[in-house]
Order: sequence, then structure tokens, then C-alpha cells
Amino acid sequence: MTHEARDTGRAAGRSPGESRPLWRQRDFGVFWAAQTLSVLGDSFALIALPLLVLEATGSIARMGLLTAVGGAAAVLAAVFAGTVVDRVDRRRLLIGCDLLRMVLYGLVPLVWLLGPQVWLLYAVLPLCEAVGMFFAVGYVTVVRSLVGTEQLTEANGRLNATAAAAGVLGPLCAGVVAAWSGPAAAVGVDAASFGVSAALVALVRFRPRPADDRPEDKGERPGLRQDLRTGVAFLYRHPVLRALTVLLCCFSFLTLGLNDLIIYHLKHDLGHDDGTVGTVMAVGALGTITGALLVARVRRRLGFGPTWTGAVAVCGLAFAGMGRATDVATVALLSAAFLACVGMAGTCSMSLRQEVTPEHLLGRVTSAFWTLQYSVAPVGAAVLTWAAERRGTTPVALAAGACCVLIAAAALFTPVRRAGRT
Repeated sequence: MTHEARDTGRAAGRSPGESRPLWRQRDFGVFWAAQTLSVLGDSFALIALPLLVLEATGSIARMGLLTAVGGAAAVLAAVFAGTVVDRVDRRRLLIGCDLLRMVLYGLVPLVWLLGPQVWLLYAVLPLCEAVGMFFAVGYVTVVRSLVGTEQLTEANGRLNATAAAAGVLGPLCAGVVAAWSGPAAAVGVDAASFGVSAALVALVRFRPRPADDRPEDKGERPGLRQDLRTGVAFLYRHPVLRALTVLLCCFSFLTLGLNDLIIYHLKHDLGHDDGTVGTVMAVGALGTITGALLVARVRRRLGFGPTWTGAVAVCGLAFAGMGRATDVATVALLSAAFLACVGMAGTCSMSLRQEVTPEHLLGRVTSAFWTLQYSVAPVGAAVLTWAAERRGTTPVALAAGACCVLIAAAALFTPVRRAGRT
């Protein structure tokens, strides 16, 4: 999944470097590099692990099952991540998450030297996805401690921009490494990136958290059930967020397995190699950057409702078209269109949630939103790829794309249509 910028703490005071430009702030620069490497590692795994499964089994259903168990682990981790991050030393948590992923991913190429062991991937990926969720939540909570409140938006913008760039470079490099040395070697590079990221985070000096930002210092330690109930209750009471949660839950069910479908279509249906897969994924990731650059302008012009609904509708059309595409260029362009619109819809929903949620509830509301949105997505990935293996990618992509368009049409009959123009 992409990282949403979340404001979960109380307003912190100014840091000594807050008045300086970000590029002159050492700690933010080092953390920026670490986060970019972490995202780069994630994008390597996005390509390398499905390629390993396909190379060993030739089955898109097995690829989809791997995606499903990884997604399920991330959803489960999202339930606990916010509570854990608020109660531990965040710097140590980030370092530990990177080191653990380095070790877990590093096992794969070592074991593969003795021969393919697909079972290992079904153990490693869920653990890494869960750890990655803790890292994602932890990373967004420490940005404020690096730059303070006045430069928070600028800092998040830079982090998101380089994350999108890493999303372009990662799949391309993973495809090239996989084509030259095999997918197992690409997983080894992935592991190394997390090791470097951990070393960089160790060099960053985070400001201590304010005493009143830690529940234990005030004698308060709300339970997990209470935290989740509070977030869900807010989503339920807000008509637009309630509708968005339901609609995005359906959308995630249909689209989580898309990467597996594209990889299988390129390699099995069109007969291309791993390098082509990486190139197509990189071109597709360029769509994410394009969507990020356009979303603010489009939303100002059209308003939230038309922007979100239109983006989801285009996603559906692009998804349907990918299943019928018979050349690499068309697959790449449709992938870019899909990811651009996913980015636009996601940014719109995140921004609206930030705008309407009180600051002291934002973390719990976002945690609840993520958990509900992706609750059935792993099942969707397994169903999508299972159906593609038996019926072919074309009819499955057409059906899933048509359902995405129906989701956009359904939004016209909900409060999403009338959401504001800012």
C-alpha cells in the first residue's frame, strides 16, 4: 500500500532547525534518504516475490495467494500499529523494523541457493508486510519531531514525492536484476536496502516526545478495543466518510491482485521476460507521480465528489483495457492511467479525512479507516487470480473493471457526490 501523511500527535513546539530550509536540516535529510530506501525495498519486493512464485510454480493463483496472505498480515498489523507506536521508542521501532525485514528478505536468496522453496515466501512476506505496516505508522509520527508543525506539509510533500520516484525506480531495477541474475537476487538487493535504511535512521536525532503526548505519563492507557471503537464511530457518524469506507472496501477487494494479473498477463499471455515486467511497472508508477501533481488542481476545479468519482471510473476503464491489451506499450500506458487515478482518489479521500476529523481523533480514525478499507482485499486478490488462472486474464479484467465503474456510479447516489469543492 502507499504511505498516507497522518497527524496523530498534539502540536509540538518549534525545533531548532524549523526556520531553516528543509534541505539544510541534517536530520530530516538523513531520514528522508532512509525512508526513500525503505520504499525502494518495498517496491523491489512487489516485483521480485511474485516473479519467484511464477518461476517456481507457473501459477497465477499461487501468486494471488501470496498477495492475499501478505495483505491479510498488513490489515491485522494495522489494527495494532497505532497503539504500539504510541507506546514505544519510535526511533528504535523504525530501526528494528528495517533490520527485521533485512533478515527476513535475506533468507530468501540464501535458501534459494539450495533450490526453490515456495513455502518460505508464504512465511516471509506476511511477516514483512506486518512489520512494514508498523514502520509506516511509525514513520509518519516522527516527521513532526524532525521539522515541527510549520514545515510539516512541505516535509510530507517531499517524502511522498521521493517515495513515488522510488516506486518508479524500484520495479525497473527489480526487473533488470531479475532478468540478469534471477528474482532471488532481486530479493537480496531488497534486503540490503533495508539494512542501509536502518543504518541511516540510527544517525537521526529525534526530539523527545512531549510528556503530555504519552498516555502513560498521564496515567491513561486506553485499550485497543476503545481506540478502534472511537475511530469506527466517527466514520459511521460522518456521512461522506461512511460512504467512502464502504465504496473503498469494495474497490480494494477488486484491485489488490492487479499487480499479479499484470505480471501473469505479460509473462504468460504475451510471452515477455522479467525485464519487461519491471519496465511496465516502472512506467505504471510514473502515473502515481502524475496523479500526485494533478490532484490538487483537479480537485480545486471540479470539487471532491466529481474528482473522486471520475478517478475511480477511469480506474475501472483502465483495468478492463489491460486485460484486452495485446502489446506492452498499451499495458504500460493503461497501468499508468490506473495508478494515476488511484493516487488521485486516494489523496482526495485522505485529504478530506484530515480536513473533517478533529486532530485528537485523526490517528484512530485513520487506523479504523485503513483496517476497514482493506479488510476483504486479501480475499479479493485470491479470488481474482484464481479466476484468472481458470478463465484467463481478459474476462477477469473486464469483469473487475466493470465493477469498478459500477462503484463510481454507486457513489453518485451517496453523499460523496455532494462533498465540498475545497
